[in-house]
Amino acid sequence: MKKAARTVRFGSREIGEDHPCFVTFEAGPTHDGVESAKRLIDAAAEAGADAIKFQILDPDRLVADRRQMFRYDVLLDRETGATETVEEPLYDILRRRALEPAQWREVKAHADRRGLAFFATVGFEDEIAFLEELGCASIKIASADVNHLPLIRRAARSGMCIQLDTGRSTLGEIETAIDTILEEGNDQIIVHQCPSGYPARVDSINLRIIPTLKRMFELPVAYSDHTPGWEMDIAAVALGADLVEKTITFDRTTRSVEHIMSIEPGEMRAFVRAIRDLERALGVPRHVLTPEERRARDAIRRSVHLLEDSPSGARLGDLRVEFRRPGHGIGPDLYERLLDFRLARDLPAGHRLSLADLAGSAEGA
Repeated sequence: MKKAARTVRFGSREIGEDHPCFVTFEAGPTHDGVESAKRLIDAAAEAGADAIKFQILDPDRLVADRRQMFRYDVLLDRETGATETVEEPLYDILRRRALEPAQWREVKAHADRRGLAFFATVGFEDEIAFLEELGCASIKIASADVNHLPLIRRAARSGMCIQLDTGRSTLGEIETAIDTILEEGNDQIIVHQCPSGYPARVDSINLRIIPTLKRMFELPVAYSDHTPGWEMDIAAVALGADLVEKTITFDRTTRSVEHIMSIEPGEMRAFVRAIRDLERALGVPRHVLTPEERRARDAIRRSVHLLEDSPSGARLGDLRVEFRRPGHGIGPDLYERLLDFRLARDLPAGHRLSLADLAGSAEGA
């Protein structure tokens, strides 16, 4: 069986170890048509995101029971944080997200113009074919379909990067889905830690699974955020998430699912900047001083200075010295190893000693 890849290709980008976190903004549940989808794309592009995600679905085919209810929270007041639990038919929710193929082509073309990678969650095999037609580099499998192996096989055969949501999945189910993709010869897989709930409860997020998934499957791991704010995204990146997916909206108080946990245009740029700042702060897994850090270090460290005039040939260990800043000469640690060395010439009081001032050890004289 083919082994999974530690890094995957996403268009012209690499996702995985030693690469910047790939920032995706999710607009699938929060747009209400072509024009709002385009405006969300514009906001994502201006914020510096890497990709925009939507949900291509047909509620008439997907939902058999149109009376099936779905419960979620909406934000009533920004100041107090007051919320209300709303319940409505799942079919009605999904109907608001549905666009015709021609409309999706228009949305995809707009994302291309704005330099954003476009991908989507799909629910049927012909929708996978549609993403192929659109020229997408990636496809998302919803958590609800982690056991839909026929759909996963078809997605794998597309050759696209497969992003696998895992909310409410067992590790065994995730492993089976990954093995199914690999069996089709596709090793371009990203597994998402995706807490369930709209919004998700904090105690259900389980960010510590991110490094576990990376060790288990040796592939890139993403975090799909279902919480208000972006603290959990920052924590996920710190724990090794290679991709983050955050829902965006024009107004968090919109009375529809997922708006409550979304970020608005005025926050998107700060969200991306916070991730990039964190990446810079995380640095590299080894201790390396930059030239600037070396200069700053030497400025506050100490060097050996003579306290009195000292003749050529004098043994360093016999001289009266003091350790003063800056540390551009012989440091205290090196001084202790050079005690038997002798001065190469007469030196005045206050002189900062350097290796050039020494002629050799007493034993070698």
